Amino acid sequence: GLVIDGRTLNIILQGGLEEKFLELAQHCRSVLCCRSTPLQKSVVVKLARRQLKVMTLSIGDGANDVSMIQAADVGIGISGQEGMQAVMASDFAISRFKHLKKLLLVHGHWCYARLSKMVIYFFYKNVCYVNLLFWYQFFCGFSGSTMVDYWQMIFFNLFFTSVPPLLFGVLDKDVSAETLLRLPELYKTGQ
Repeated sequence: GLVIDGRTLNIILQGGLEEKFLELAQHCRSVLCCRSTPLQKSVVVKLARRQLKVMTLSIGDGANDVSMIQAADVGIGISGQEGMQAVMASDFAISRFKHLKKLLLVHGHWCYARLSKMVIYFFYKNVCYVNLLFWYQFFCGFSGSTMVDYWQMIFFNLFFTSVPPLLFGVLDKDVSAETLLRLPELYKTGQ
């Protein structure tokens, strides 16, 4: 691991040593920036995103972490004693740091699986509907007449666009939470 303080980080960022810092950071399992300013935190996240072309996740619990959370691809705010500014600026909010494992491994896996199934569903629904309209134009001689009444089209979109996502969101869990926590490598299979 690499632990770096704000003063050293300031020397790196002002001295043009960003590439050497990123090269060193790539050989570490974790990099911890302590006693650094909010601007330095966001610059490190932006530097990692831009140079390494990786997806970044920032975790913070106070107002000084807001710029870092907003600079990352995914921001997680921890509600605590320092206020709710980080939670309000984040994508996800948790009450304790220990909930991060379940958020990433369980809910992240389920969310990814649900979204991928819903994208396929929406393509299927739209292809079916447009296909019907296309072949109806041959049937009516390209007169421009409508195939369905306006209210029927509203109900079609209401039932086929709102009900399945709700059912998928509530009922679809391909693997149990216990299995996902026991086998963290299952998170990579969806990617």
